[in-house]
Amino acid sequence: MRKRYVICSILVTIAIFIFSFTNSQQKEYVAYYLNTVSTFNTQQAALLEVIIKADLNNPTEVATIKQELNNARNTLKSVDFWLRYLNPLAYKKINAPLPVEWETEVFEKFEKPYKREGAGLTLLAMYMEEGNFEKDSMLALIRASVAATSVFTADSTTKGLSEYHHFFLCNRLFLLNLAAIYTTGFECPDRERIIPELKALLQSVGNTNEMFNKSFPATPLPPKYLQLYRAMLAFVGDQPLNYTLFDHYTFLKDYVNPLFILNQALIARYNVVSRSMVDYTLNNKATSIFDKHLYNGQNTKGIFLRVNDTAALATIEHIGKQLFYDPLLSGNNRRSCASCHKPTQYFTDTAITASLHFDGVQLLPRNSPSLVNSIYNHLLMLDGKHYSLQDQTKGVVTNPNEMNCTERELLKKVMSCKEYKKTLKQLLTYTPQEKEVTFQHIASAINYYYGQFSNYNAPFDEAMNKTADISASARRGFNLFMSKAQCGACHFVPQFNGVKPPYVSSEFEVLGVPADTLYRNLSPDEGRYVINAAKETRNAFRTGSIRNAAHTKPYMHNGVFNTLEQVIEFYNTGGGAAHGLKVANQTLSADSLHLTAQEKIDIISFMQSLNEQIVFDTPPYNLPASKNKSLNNRVIGGSY
Repeated sequence: MRKRYVICSILVTIAIFIFSFTNSQQKEYVAYYLNTVSTFNTQQAALLEVIIKADLNNPTEVATIKQELNNARNTLKSVDFWLRYLNPLAYKKINAPLPVEWETEVFEKFEKPYKREGAGLTLLAMYMEEGNFEKDSMLALIRASVAATSVFTADSTTKGLSEYHHFFLCNRLFLLNLAAIYTTGFECPDRERIIPELKALLQSVGNTNEMFNKSFPATPLPPKYLQLYRAMLAFVGDQPLNYTLFDHYTFLKDYVNPLFILNQALIARYNVVSRSMVDYTLNNKATSIFDKHLYNGQNTKGIFLRVNDTAALATIEHIGKQLFYDPLLSGNNRRSCASCHKPTQYFTDTAITASLHFDGVQLLPRNSPSLVNSIYNHLLMLDGKHYSLQDQTKGVVTNPNEMNCTERELLKKVMSCKEYKKTLKQLLTYTPQEKEVTFQHIASAINYYYGQFSNYNAPFDEAMNKTADISASARRGFNLFMSKAQCGACHFVPQFNGVKPPYVSSEFEVLGVPADTLYRNLSPDEGRYVINAAKETRNAFRTGSIRNAAHTKPYMHNGVFNTLEQVIEFYNTGGGAAHGLKVANQTLSADSLHLTAQEKIDIISFMQSLNEQIVFDTPPYNLPASKNKSLNNRVIGGSY
């Protein structure tokens, strides 16, 4: 008994020692974090002091401000790994890319868009580039940045650092931003600083990796990860400082994506738990940045969300397909979803500038967007009017200019068909919260049907996942896309749409799209402004994906351009403002990109590598008969 007591005492002592050691190591990690934040804060204060004392009419003193600003930007890289994840809203005050953003994040998209005012280093750099700057404005940007930094030393922020979970979640966002943001100039207006700042960032995160492993020995980054990370450091160290010459393709394929894959495996192995909304849409089971299930944009199942039975899902898809082709959904029983979104044309209409009005004569003001990959947007329609696929379906069906029907009339007509009624009644078993078939059952079935066509990969995805390759021209085109052509700063990896890491919101841009190819007038469509009236949103449209772009002409919201060459030239010359159109809030730079003829060809080659290898199905052989005889002459897919 005595011997057992002694052994137990020894074990308890060892456990206490291990706990104390581990606790001490973790305290060292937190102290390292706090010291790094303090260093950044000191650099901010130095920048603030220089601005206060500077004579802005003295070029030498202005140059000193710019140098201190660059020092602060470099110092920020030592804490960016944590700050961007731990409090994204405070980060916008430290290093916002825009002075004002109207946001509708996925977890709040049911609410009215809210205004976020940015501040900090990037905005100061942009402001100084404009010239004629005022000291008060400069001081306001940096004082807001200094104030926001205090958030990151508060107990509410630092308490999570004593556990290992935060690290792998910070690391995931860091790797996603390496893929989508850090090399594109999205937050770095001085193009010459993009690669130097990248190098500073990678070196600082390397130090953080070492400190983490020392402090959390039970859940470390394994040697394989550290070895690959060091190889990435060496690769970037050998790259030219000119970001237009940087090999973005190899960087992403051979280093960033493989590191992401390893980090995802560690999240699973260590049972990492998130308590942050930053991870709201991200999928812990995604096996690659180029996994189509990386993040969840839309719920394609709708009211059938909890259905996982394979046979039931097949039934939902089958009836959804029939309904998609059935003009019963329209007020005159002559138009179907397939009228404007033709499945074999990537669920758009490539033969017409814009969709037909319900009257069959006029054209609607906007081109039919492809439904393929629409599920990777948090807001739908080109103006972001709808927040869910089901809401979008309702909006189209009840719009007097599109389908011109009502929920009640549609439901009555659908349920008059014995086959529809029987199937939908059977599916009620899976929606016990509903006692009767509703419009939501119909909309959800339609959404589930076409949503399946968003699960296909493109050659570029396969190249990134190392299961295939793309041409040298396409590789050059991707490098241009991410650098000189400045496309990657708005069309973010991996969906190449306006949803950037951490993939919780959709971005809108003002491009100055003309009403015609002669640039005589600006398109009269005010876009996002109609939904959320603010000076920043006038003529703004949601940034769509360029996947399958080679198959989805015509382009832009009004279908004004018919070829990819025209689109690239539009961006190359600086959008509408560069053609003399009055676009006071254009977010696209009006400066020429100076792309060569070969560079334009290469960019198109890259875009073609994003053509997904979709297997389209054939229309249904027939449509269910209705007990209302007058409805039984309807045409599959609609008559116009």
